[in-house]
Parts: sequence; C-alpha cells; structure tokens
Amino acid sequence: MTAPLLRLGTRGSPLALTQTGLVRDALAKAVPALAAPGAIEIVAIKTTGDVIQDRPLSEAGGKGLFVKEIEEALLQGRIDAAVHSMKDMPIAQPPGLAIAAFLPREDARDVLIADLARIDDLPQGAIVGTSALRRKALLLHRRPDLQIVTLRGNVDTRLAKRAAGTVQATILALAGLKRLGKTGVGTPIPEAEMLPAVGQGAVCIEARENDAQTRGWLAAIDHEPTAVCVRAEHAMLVVLDGSCRTPIAGHAILTGGELHLRGLIARPDGSEVIATERRGSIADAAALGRDAGEELKRRGGPGFLAD
Repeated sequence: MTAPLLRLGTRGSPLALTQTGLVRDALAKAVPALAAPGAIEIVAIKTTGDVIQDRPLSEAGGKGLFVKEIEEALLQGRIDAAVHSMKDMPIAQPPGLAIAAFLPREDARDVLIADLARIDDLPQGAIVGTSALRRKALLLHRRPDLQIVTLRGNVDTRLAKRAAGTVQATILALAGLKRLGKTGVGTPIPEAEMLPAVGQGAVCIEARENDAQTRGWLAAIDHEPTAVCVRAEHAMLVVLDGSCRTPIAGHAILTGGELHLRGLIARPDGSEVIATERRGSIADAAALGRDAGEELKRRGGPGFLAD
C-alpha cells in the first residue's frame, strides 16, 4: 500500500470529519499530485475538549482544549496539516506552527432551535441550553428571565437533548448545520440580536512553518476574502486577550473591497454590552481589528470581562 502524501489531522466529531473532507476534496481538485485515491489521509484525534462533557470549557481551560492534541501531533510530525474550526483557535499558535489557509466561509449566524422562531417569543423563564459564554451573555442581555444551563456535545447530541425536552431551546452555529446537511433545522438569529463568535463559520488549516511543500499545496486552496475578514476579527480578539472565558463577539464582512467589522464585549450576566464597528480597506484589516479592540477595552475599563 502506498503511503499517503498528506495526512490531515482533525477532531473525530461528524462535523470535524465533514469539514476535513471538504479540505481533502478541495486539495484533490486544486493540486494534481493529491488527486490520486489514497494521496490524502484523514487522521482523527481525540482532544481534551471532546473528552470533557460535564462542564463549560471556560471552567476547564478555554479554547485550546479543542486543538492542543492536534497541534502536538502536527509538531511531532504524525500529521502534516491540521483542520480546525477557526472559532476554536486560541489567540496565538505554538512556535513553529501557522495558519496556512482558509476554506470559503459559511454563513456565520447562530440558529435558534426551539418551537418558536424568535428569542423574544420564548416562554417566560424558558430553559435554554448552551455552553458558550457569548451566547449566554447575549441571551440574558435580551431576556434576563431565561434560565441558561450548560449543554455540551456534538450537533446531534445537542439536537437530541432539545428534542427530548431536556431544554426548551438551544443555539447552534448555522455553518455546522449546513455542512452536515441539516439546513431545515431551527431559525437563523439576526446578527443585530446575536453577533457571531470571532471566526465562526470559517475552517482554517494549520501547518508547520518550515514545511514548504505542504504550505504550497494549501496555498492553492486558500480563500483570501475569508482570510481578510478573519484577520480583522482575530486582531480585535488578540487586543482583548479573548478566550472561552470571556464573552466576546466579532464578525467582519467584505463588500466591494470595503471591510466592515462589528465587535462587542459583554458582562457574563448580560447586564451590559459594549459594541463598536469599523469600516476600511482590505489592507487595513488587522489595524481595524486592533483599533476596535482598543476601543472596547477602553470603554469596558479594568475588570469588565472578568466581572
């Protein structure tokens, strides 16, 4: 049996495997050397974030729990590239690793899974399941009466818990539902009501900085508009020192060469939300993000995100 030319590491959830399949297919189409059957191998790796299901990630160590073991495999040479959901990525990569490419971004909005179509229509005191501090804070900001409970697990697990009546509603990313073919599930939430997480809807591919061949292959599928938008969002997140422990939202869109970034920070209990936005050129993406982050940090003041 011929050894694969490229090994793609990923989490083992259905969504992660689907996303990695999209990367494999894009590479096979764009890079002739990778078009042959068996040229690309998908390697599933269990992460700490997958193992911990009984509490929010914010209590267990934050975002890096979904990527740590995969990045270790990449650094050790057991895989050649790693496929991640961008919203799971910490604010910096380990020395020797870099994000080398993005797939085209899917719809970044959240989806309400409930009998009713709008957050405002949920019954008084309704139980809503989510493990995301951002979603919890924005829900409570709009509806302080809601009871928010921790709901972990993959997409099918959370949908099953909602169907079983464990909670009256839950919120999932529309991008994941669409990639899994669950397009008729729930109702998208307008971004004015719930701004997405930084990087939501974007799939990134990480590689070793010194692996010129792999990075060259990945460059062939890199979607520059997505990279630009995520660059602005992530620059804001870095200034805010954001992780799963802090309710932060940010989403950038590119229209006719103009970048529009919206960002916000919230107190975990939803009692206060501070929002801002920036418009500018593609070349200024990172600068716009940093500037937005500095404004939010200044307006929030010391301790805002920790309170």
